[in-house]
Amino acid sequence: MRQGARRLAFRKGTARASCSTMALCAVLTSFALPLSGAGDDGTIVSARYTEPTTRYAHGILGDAIEHGALELELAGAASRRVLRLPMTRVFEDTEPRVVDVDGDGRAEVVVVEAHQDQGARLAIYNASGLVAATPYIGTRNRWLAPVAVADMDGDGAVEIAYVDRPHLAKILRVWRYENGQLAEIAALEGVTNHRIGERDIAGGLRDCGAGPEMIVASADWQRLMAVSLTAGTLVAHDIGPHNDRASFAAALAC
Repeated sequence: MRQGARRLAFRKGTARASCSTMALCAVLTSFALPLSGAGDDGTIVSARYTEPTTRYAHGILGDAIEHGALELELAGAASRRVLRLPMTRVFEDTEPRVVDVDGDGRAEVVVVEAHQDQGARLAIYNASGLVAATPYIGTRNRWLAPVAVADMDGDGAVEIAYVDRPHLAKILRVWRYENGQLAEIAALEGVTNHRIGERDIAGGLRDCGAGPEMIVASADWQRLMAVSLTAGTLVAHDIGPHNDRASFAAALAC
């Protein structure tokens, strides 16, 4: 799996981030507006953030520009659909992650959104709207950084992992999507994957033959950690020093 998604430079009149169906992705919505075409089957092919806005001036990803809408490309009729947030929320993210969360063979979109008073939450959307979401962190200008979306323990259900407040709390949280709901199943303190102002999220998921491992940094950014989910418990192993993004790339490449 590739390294964390890079936050692309914003240019006037263009969206800053996009994603294909094989990448990790995310969405949030209030209104779903068809842009073109009819007869699509609701299958999401790709997604990108649109409608850049400065209404939530947190700037955790290197600038004050976030996004107010998610545009989905759907299969079947060259159709697109826009999921637009209310003015109280934005997508505060590097890029949407398009991945099959419920195992039905059709992709959903996983995103980070932020509320003007309650901070960030992770949400799952399909072409019809919200599927499930974690609670908001609860405080303005508090963020989370996704790590991976995958079946991490081989039980057939998809887990979603993120670092809760990677600059403050530094807690890896794993949620399981099952029966239409997200439930937190494990947590581990003392790790991170982002520093204030960085335009990408470090690390990701690897499988070097012994099962899925999440690659993150120690809380002080001195070491790289491989974290696995085993019998409902997160187990961390030190895999070497952290120097820069090349350290993460080498770890992800096994």
